[in-house]
Amino acid sequence: MRLAVSALILAASLAVWAAPVAAEVARPVIAVAPDQGSCLAPPEEMRRRHMDMLKHQRDRTLRDGERGARISLNGCIACHAGKESGSVAASRQDFCESCHAYVAVKLDCFECHQPKSGGLATGEKP
Repeated sequence: MRLAVSALILAASLAVWAAPVAAEVARPVIAVAPDQGSCLAPPEEMRRRHMDMLKHQRDRTLRDGERGARISLNGCIACHAGKESGSVAASRQDFCESCHAYVAVKLDCFECHQPKSGGLATGEKP
């Protein structure tokens, strides 16, 4: 009995080690419109802080009515929207969608802003 259990454990271990390695997750697609200039901050800072920048600007816009700020979701979309889709989140190849898929973070901004299903223009509210 012990020999059978040991053989089963050995076979399971070998199966795990011999299993093919999963394909590497596709690296994010980073594209910026060439005529837009540079981003608001260096890439390292944007990777780490973009959600905080947008959240704070959202609060200023909603609570104080501040529009046309230097940091805005529309500004990001203007630079990073895909040429084919015109969106940053319509497909897995679009800017925001590709980065969030790469780091396994749920992207829910565009359920209201520039919805994937269409119907609203960027920045419009229902």
